[in-house]
Amino acid sequence: MKAVGYTKVGSIDLPDALIDFELPKPSPMDRDLLVKVNAISVNPVDTKIRTRRAPKADIPEVLGWDAAGEVVDVGPNVTEFAIGDLVFYAGALDRPGTNSEYHLVDERIVGRKPAALSMAEAAAMPLTTLTAYEMLFDRLQVPRSGAETVLIIGGAGGVGSIAIQLLRALTNVTVIATASRPETEEWVRKLGAHHVVNHRNPLPEQIAELATTAPFFIFSTNQTQDYVAQVADVIAPQGRFGLIDDPTSFDIAPFKQKSVSIHWEFMYTRSLFQTDDIDRQGKILNEVAALVDAGKIVSTATETLGTITAENLIKAHKLIESGSTKGKLVLQGF
Repeated sequence: MKAVGYTKVGSIDLPDALIDFELPKPSPMDRDLLVKVNAISVNPVDTKIRTRRAPKADIPEVLGWDAAGEVVDVGPNVTEFAIGDLVFYAGALDRPGTNSEYHLVDERIVGRKPAALSMAEAAAMPLTTLTAYEMLFDRLQVPRSGAETVLIIGGAGGVGSIAIQLLRALTNVTVIATASRPETEEWVRKLGAHHVVNHRNPLPEQIAELATTAPFFIFSTNQTQDYVAQVADVIAPQGRFGLIDDPTSFDIAPFKQKSVSIHWEFMYTRSLFQTDDIDRQGKILNEVAALVDAGKIVSTATETLGTITAENLIKAHKLIESGSTKGKLVLQGF
């Protein structure tokens, strides 16, 4: 089967940073689904793994943790899916990635593809949806019926784009999102943000001018080290702060006076440690698929870069590393 991978860590500008190659078609075991991959999307984790984790064997390491496709075979202990089912999922960090024609995934972390979305549109959703949902409702525990204010730093990115929609679809909170360019400000307003502030300018002054309460929940999706002091200034006493990135430094001392709790979300925790609630990820994806089909959430796919090849994935990695993407980048077909 066709696949795309890398043989050495390093810059995306290196020769053969990603390569096309062939792999044997895998066979499902236990609760595995064998999925014929139709579409994928690219996430910051792809670029981080490429620059940090050396391949473990003599074959290239396959990246990719978002996919939509069709189940073509099942393991002996599969109970929730059958051959022919259309699915979407984000995979597991400790297994080969989705940048291949066929892919094995544990059925418990898989959802049924939203009927209203194309394969490419569906492939844009899983990783960011799970990250945003787990942060908002499992970590920060944003109430479904409360009147609090939530601030999302980095509202136009993949995770911010779905977090805004989840908050609007499932809660009554007021949503403030940050964006720094006219096109990204328009994007987050379209997705449902009540207010937009510019993260390139001081946040406290901008938020003070809004007709809202102080944010009780603040969700930082990137560059967290740049916002710690500002977050400590604007967050409500006893508020909750969540982050998903890997800040170069993170001094939590400014949060002490307000007794702020800190929550770090890593979407792969459940699959890496095979937690008792690992099947919650499949349930989350199915809940969101229902919201999509009901017209309450839209796909965050914004650009299709062509077929799944090394050349096109290199373009995607460069765009992700530029830090200026809006929504999600997708690729489709081999």
